Amino acid sequence: MEKQEKNLVVLAAGIGSRFKGGVKQLQSVGPSGECIMDYSVHDAIEAGFNRIVFIIRHEIEDLFNEAIGNRVRTICRERGVEMVCAYQDLQHLPDGFVCPAERTKPWGTGHALLSCKGMLHGGFAVINADDYYGKEAYRLMSDFLDGLAPDSQGVYGLAGFRLRNTLSENGGVTRGLCKTDDNNMLTQIAETKNIVKYGQEAGVEIHQQMQRLDGDMPVSMNMWAFTPDLLDRLEEQFAAFLGNGGLEAPASEFLIPVQIGEMIQKKAVQVKVLPTSDRWFGMTYADDVPAVRRAMEEMTNDGIYPNPLF
Repeated sequence: MEKQEKNLVVLAAGIGSRFKGGVKQLQSVGPSGECIMDYSVHDAIEAGFNRIVFIIRHEIEDLFNEAIGNRVRTICRERGVEMVCAYQDLQHLPDGFVCPAERTKPWGTGHALLSCKGMLHGGFAVINADDYYGKEAYRLMSDFLDGLAPDSQGVYGLAGFRLRNTLSENGGVTRGLCKTDDNNMLTQIAETKNIVKYGQEAGVEIHQQMQRLDGDMPVSMNMWAFTPDLLDRLEEQFAAFLGNGGLEAPASEFLIPVQIGEMIQKKAVQVKVLPTSDRWFGMTYADDVPAVRRAMEEMTNDGIYPNPLF
């Protein structure tokens, strides 16, 4: 029997506007020079994913291949895992739409994911390239996809991190604050900017007053489990997004969590929130890098990861 395709889609096309000192997705953080994407590939393969799809931009392709792509292709090939690239391009828009000449900003994570349309023939997880999610989260994603019927549509998964485990010491972050029902089904997701550490909890400023947030609240770190039908839904919503003013707004973004939230409100899809207690590490800011390096060194010393990773 042919092996069921289970994809890890890595969103690696971001500009990283708040990060100085290079392309943040390619920063070395591991004891032997590994970047966060190396750990993502390692944990995904360990959890049973057998195809890796990197979404990049043509202009960073050479840098990507030199820093990680060529190495990961070899690693994957040795383990019977396929690795391919998809390319996010400003000009790739639905029929009837033309990218404005002044547009330079990518269209967002939802548009990036549409770069994979026609390339995914099984369940897939989506992650950010510059986020470390932890081993448990990949197991949750893999087990969720394995539990779906082969013809499943409109039933998706989301790794639900505890808010307190996802904050930066160096500034505000954007998180998708999640509300769930008694069955852990997602009922609402609210993209919230500038969430900061506030004592032992978290807080966000609203109307010039700091509002405390529950540190155990589930939040989205953009780690999803989908089936290929999502791309048809996204394509339809992207055309509506462009037609409703998104085309003319120079900074507009078509974002996965926003679009999933709209689908939930329309009762078009269901999303199961899969709680994980793993701690997130990421590089929203350049000053986050030393902390990530310390964390990776500690996990290596504790035997969680080998050195070198591969």
